Amino acid sequence: QVHLVESGGGLVQAGGSLRLSCAASGRTFSTYAMGWFRQAPGKDREFVAAISRRGVMTNYADSVKGRFTISRDNAKNTVYLQMNSLKPEDTAVYYCAATSGGSTTTAPGRYDYWGQGTQVTVSS
Repeated sequence: QVHLVESGGGLVQAGGSLRLSCAASGRTFSTYAMGWFRQAPGKDREFVAAISRRGVMTNYADSVKGRFTISRDNAKNTVYLQMNSLKPEDTAVYYCAATSGGSTTTAPGRYDYWGQGTQVTVSS
């Protein structure tokens, strides 16, 4: 069992930056690949970024490439999402998720555990 808690969301102006954190419980964090997803009102949950167990491989949605960076610190059981050059269309609830599959999969159904989410609002 893995318990995930996101933090770092908030209100920011377009062009600004935020850093999301996701703290995981348990001693098996390094055995999970981690992902970030987001869901805007009235829309499906969509993939944002993922990172492999040791952080060697990453994967990004085209909409965030070059602006967002995913990273992890296995010693701190934490995964991060650095978001730069934010746009109003980035407004959503952001969720972190863990998959025992180990790959940087984009499919929400492949993830075993989810956090409660943190709201990110980008004003124009």
